[in-house]
Amino acid sequence: MSERFTKGMARNIYYGGGAFFFLLFVALTFDTVTVLPKRENRDQLTAQVAHGKALWEENNCIGCHTLLGEGAYFAPELGNVFKRRGMENEAVFKAYFSAWLKAMPTGVEGRRQMPQFHLNDEELNDLAEFLIWTSRINTNDWPPGIEG
Repeated sequence: MSERFTKGMARNIYYGGGAFFFLLFVALTFDTVTVLPKRENRDQLTAQVAHGKALWEENNCIGCHTLLGEGAYFAPELGNVFKRRGMENEAVFKAYFSAWLKAMPTGVEGRRQMPQFHLNDEELNDLAEFLIWTSRINTNDWPPGIEG
């Protein structure tokens, strides 16, 4: 075996493989950095969206819901809830979202219950703005199904 595979060959494979994968990493990083600004919607960030994200974090929504595939799988995906429930109409979605959260928990027997967070109208609007903003991120059609 030592006649076929020498220490020099092993060293060349190690350094050559390391260099190849380092260059691959640099190329993929460059691709991500150049493509990302075309796919995000950073220019649409507002104070309401930022406050909505803060509410999302304070109330640990990700502890039950997923957002763009990240989070717990106990409750539905919310990355596309604006498209699903609001039909891409902001006024309809905000009315639906506000009524839905105010009605929680529903008390339906045998159904998972969402807690009541006691958010005021401004907080409900800001959380809805955050979900609307999130739904407008180009995610390459993630999630694959409309219901998440």
